Amino acid sequence: MIKTLFIIILLTILFSESALPFSIDEPVRTTLSGKITDKKTGEALPDASVYIPDLKTGTMSGKDGSYRLEDLPQSKVLVQVSLIGYKLISDKIDLSKVSEMDFAMEESIVELNEIVVTGLSEASERNRTPTPITTISPVQLKQSSATNIIDAIATYPGISQITTGSGISKPVIRGLGYNRVVVVKDGVRQEGQQWGDEHGIEIDEYTVNKVEILKGPASLAYGSDAMAGVINLISAPTLPNGVISGNLLSNYQTNNGLIGLSASLSGNQKGFIWDLRYSNKSAHSYKNKYDGYVFNSCFKENNLSGIIGLNKSWGYSHLHFSVYNLTPGIIEGERDRSTGKFVKVIAVNDTTEGSEIANNSDLKSYTPVTPYQKIHHYSLVLNNNFILGNGSLKTIIGWQQNQRQEFADILKVNQYGLYFLLNSVNYEVHYNLPEKNNYNISFGASGMYQNSLNKGTEFLIPDYNLFDIGVFGIVKKSYVKLNLSGGLRYDIRNEHGKDLYVDADGNRTVAADPNSIRQFSDFHSEFYGVSGSVGAAYQFNENFYTKLNISKGFRAPNIAELSANGVHEGTVNYIIGVPTLKPENSLQLDYAFGVNTLHVTGEASLFYNKINNYIFLEKLQGIAGGDSITDGFSTFKYSSGNADLYGGELSIDIHPHPLDWLHFENTFSYVQSLQEDQPDSSKYLPFTPPFKITSELRADIKKLSENFHNSYFLIGVDKYFAQNKFYSANGTETATPGYALLNIGIGTDVVINKKTLFSLYLNVNNLTDAGYQSHLSRLKYEAVNEVTGRTGVFNMGRNISMKLIVPFDIRRQGK
Repeated sequence: MIKTLFIIILLTILFSESALPFSIDEPVRTTLSGKITDKKTGEALPDASVYIPDLKTGTMSGKDGSYRLEDLPQSKVLVQVSLIGYKLISDKIDLSKVSEMDFAMEESIVELNEIVVTGLSEASERNRTPTPITTISPVQLKQSSATNIIDAIATYPGISQITTGSGISKPVIRGLGYNRVVVVKDGVRQEGQQWGDEHGIEIDEYTVNKVEILKGPASLAYGSDAMAGVINLISAPTLPNGVISGNLLSNYQTNNGLIGLSASLSGNQKGFIWDLRYSNKSAHSYKNKYDGYVFNSCFKENNLSGIIGLNKSWGYSHLHFSVYNLTPGIIEGERDRSTGKFVKVIAVNDTTEGSEIANNSDLKSYTPVTPYQKIHHYSLVLNNNFILGNGSLKTIIGWQQNQRQEFADILKVNQYGLYFLLNSVNYEVHYNLPEKNNYNISFGASGMYQNSLNKGTEFLIPDYNLFDIGVFGIVKKSYVKLNLSGGLRYDIRNEHGKDLYVDADGNRTVAADPNSIRQFSDFHSEFYGVSGSVGAAYQFNENFYTKLNISKGFRAPNIAELSANGVHEGTVNYIIGVPTLKPENSLQLDYAFGVNTLHVTGEASLFYNKINNYIFLEKLQGIAGGDSITDGFSTFKYSSGNADLYGGELSIDIHPHPLDWLHFENTFSYVQSLQEDQPDSSKYLPFTPPFKITSELRADIKKLSENFHNSYFLIGVDKYFAQNKFYSANGTETATPGYALLNIGIGTDVVINKKTLFSLYLNVNNLTDAGYQSHLSRLKYEAVNEVTGRTGVFNMGRNISMKLIVPFDIRRQGK
């Protein structure tokens, strides 16, 4: 109660304008206008985007190339100008001195120097940011084929996913996942029970316009749990003043019959902005060449989300909301011994359960059957940025509620067993001092409060409260070619797990019950950590750059690692936590070298990461050998040790001039994870991704004809090498053979009278229908098929995806 009161008082102080030692007066307004042209021909460029990321405001150039931004503060801002097929322009402009600025754009083969915001006090060019950041553009996301947003980004270098079928994916950055990766949406970290093996990311992929991935513990603004890095899912920028538009999206995928539908409507009327979207997605069981259709791998998803707010000369205030629902089936992999076909659990009568072979109707059903989950995730986030002279004050306050229910009893189909109810409050206040002598200094505080309750009849973790707060400071110094940055953060996290008593049947009871069993003991744990980074980025010239960064990370053990004691139906395991675990601490070194020439674009990144007290889940061995069994399930217990991870990524895009439309794109990803002072069986860390190579031959044609613009064709191969370096102790992991996936894609914008009528994208993934198991697939360890002798369930086979996007304008700029 005291902590709750403290949070309320703190937030009232931080987010109340009347409590500030200064008033937020309406700044003197100004404008920025000019003309955008082709640098080579001098011709006007219409439909170029002029955007100010830190103000979340922008406009588009007209038919004559002219643009105009109004209601701007008289302060220094970073302005970015972009247009498909042209090199992005970013300029720092002092609006107190400049009100007119023309831009001449150069044609570009590939854009390597995007504007990024993740983990930074203000928007910056990626090449001038010492921390390693990967960006995925709106065009790349539209042209991808995926079942969820993590699936869409998992092929990029350094990124992987832990999967439970086609509907649930957990991100992995350079071999680290779970609570070591922070996923950010709308300015706040996503809080949805990330400790769980089959707990995915509760975010509608259609709401994501751009992705920024910060690799390594260099994100000072996010604190504990950002040890591996940050995945920032960014919404579409606000529209120019006077514009109302939207789009309709449909996606069909042949393998699992996925049907995705989404509609959005957004606008800007004199600074009042809104963006509303509804999405619905459903899929039946997926199939592959060895298993056929994988019973109960179906799922249903729907989401209503939006943004309403103000963009004014004093800054902006945006309210984000989301109502997300997901119902995935739980894949148990049980099969009929004589046929090898999947079986389903049935109720023979009110007291007896049995099983029968799943028929075609079951396999093609879009509705999951027992066992399955129901996940409801609600969020409300207020994101503000107040311009204070040449400085700014950013504040964020967010509330999230995650309801996770598991239904596993066929005799009580509507009765959940596990039911976790998690409420989270996130807060941040961040002040940017006025820039002086090319120094940019900022400081602030951020943290969260959580309350989790067990509302079900089965218990894996105790009821608990969590509170943390961190204070940080960041300094950046810019020269003509050199950019230096560094910062420090100090975090405190308190976790309080509560007593839980059960009777002989596992039902909740009280301590006074003489027959009660204490499943969870009350505990208080407090963790302290220091994180920070220091780095430099140097631009040799327009074609070459290099970056070096050293960062220190901190992660407190999560509630499951400290206190789990029960069966998790979704993992088919009995999990035991260890309350004496210590926090993880890491020290990481990153180096990158990049090139962007007329014929070649590429970047090489290397890293070394040393982690003390690395926490992982280990299978226990029984006294007589074999698995340790608790309540009929294999038993796993959290353990820890010191670890070393090293590796890197290499990306090369060959685009021979004058065949600028032709690209031969290649990426290489490698990570090695070693546990110190261990025998061979426990030498390697669990869930280490294998060596990965992707190669793609791609043709990008800006204008194929008057009616087909931004057309492309690609053929590519994703090669995953065998993973023979795995955590084999007590059979925790097994080796995984290598495999290769052949993919093709084609797409275009259909244009009539110089207006895009619709965009069409066709992709075929795994064209040869290769049968394979990802090393990071949890289904790899499901039951043996006694007919074929194969262990576990295989990943998705050939999949054809057709995506249609229809844009529409209700009111265009200047109309």
